[in-house]
Amino acid sequence: MIQIYNSLTGRKDNLQPIRAGEVSLYLCGDTVYDFCHVGHARSKIAFDVVRRHLIHRGFRVTFVRNITDIDDKIIRRSAELGESMKDFTDRFIRAMHEDYDRLNILRPDHEPRATEHVAGMITLSKTLIDKGFAYVASNGDVMYSVSSFQGYGKLSGKRLADLRAGSRIDIDTSKRDPLDFVLWKMVKLGEPSWDSPWGLGRPGWHIECSVMSAAILGSHFDIHAGGMDLKFPHHENEIAQSCAATGKHFANVWMHNGFLNIDDEKMSKSLGNFFTIRDVLSSGHLKHPEVLRHFLISSHYRGPINYSLTQLEQADASLTRLYTALRGLKSVPTMPILVANETKFADKIFGQSAHWEHFNAAMDDDFNTPEAIAAMQAVASDINRSKDAGDIKQAEVLAEILYGMGAVLGVLNMPAEHWFKLSKSSGVASALGWSDEYIEDAIMARKAARLAKQFERSDEIRDQLLGAGIVLEDKPGGVTHWRRL
Repeated sequence: MIQIYNSLTGRKDNLQPIRAGEVSLYLCGDTVYDFCHVGHARSKIAFDVVRRHLIHRGFRVTFVRNITDIDDKIIRRSAELGESMKDFTDRFIRAMHEDYDRLNILRPDHEPRATEHVAGMITLSKTLIDKGFAYVASNGDVMYSVSSFQGYGKLSGKRLADLRAGSRIDIDTSKRDPLDFVLWKMVKLGEPSWDSPWGLGRPGWHIECSVMSAAILGSHFDIHAGGMDLKFPHHENEIAQSCAATGKHFANVWMHNGFLNIDDEKMSKSLGNFFTIRDVLSSGHLKHPEVLRHFLISSHYRGPINYSLTQLEQADASLTRLYTALRGLKSVPTMPILVANETKFADKIFGQSAHWEHFNAAMDDDFNTPEAIAAMQAVASDINRSKDAGDIKQAEVLAEILYGMGAVLGVLNMPAEHWFKLSKSSGVASALGWSDEYIEDAIMARKAARLAKQFERSDEIRDQLLGAGIVLEDKPGGVTHWRRL
């Protein structure tokens, strides 16, 4: 039984899908006005792992991740650059896909854009007015009346009286209550707009996800996910809108990932302390994007994680230990990339074993990736023991298990030998034009020199390779492995 910490109940609840064997999962996506930063990657990877594990455990998953392609920042920045809003957002959506693809984040089954669902937002706003949960303010905006919804605050645990006591004096006299939020904004000069019963305007932010999730998953679905910073007010407002309009529960389970911190302060664009994914991946600190992914799953998704070069180096070392165990074995990552609702792993890979029981127990317990990684390290240790004992057949069986676990977490996506041929930067070898083929030829020349007992020449070749950032590792049987520094 999979247990998930439900922010709505404040406890771990058993996953009980609305439809047996199926899970509907909605994740709040990005507002595409800039390149994605590592904090975005933390959330997307966390729920990519959730999705992968649910598929691994036999569920048919429908995964929706929206795109906000209309908001104040988008309007302002596209105007500053002289681009149409669509050209501007299309450009950053392409960049987002490139970044997430490099991190092995699976594409969603559905990726609705806010601008494609404006008609639904108008309909929902009208329904809320008709039911007495919203009103047209004196300035023409459509506002949601927070006090009209009895359950407001049940997700975040906030009370209306406390919120009002802590709120600043509201200078917007068009609101009936300082806590009321906008569903539909009247048009301003130069802004994109749509026609509505209240005149030209555009939707507010909170209404977007209520409409897009319902349009694809229905008004009642299994899991709604997002960052901890969205719990209030965004997710709280989603619940108020959706439940008021339909009288249903909306989402049964609410999942929230913790913050990614820089020097123990939340990484965010508004604070200016963020690193874009593409900056990190091109910085020379990582040999492969898989290191960043491994770092981001090394902490439990609900807890905070502090970004530092030391942590990245530890993630690199952890992955290297796994790849070292896999090195020299015939087993390779033969599983196709997980595609939701289509791919099932071979029974021999996901058969019963103590290792799989350890891994699955960890992941079934609210997707405990640190413990799942510990299970993988235990498999690696057993592989090494089998190799040391000369039991290569057993080592290769265990290697298939390890690669299978990696597929669930989205790591170990390459043959082990390839991992050791990666370097953190272009390095001297690349600058000298030393391709993999050139290096292999140099190793063969060294081997020939050793066979001819020309040890001075053999050492010279090794030193030349080392000077170019290539480390040789001689193994029994005359086999030589190499890796880039």
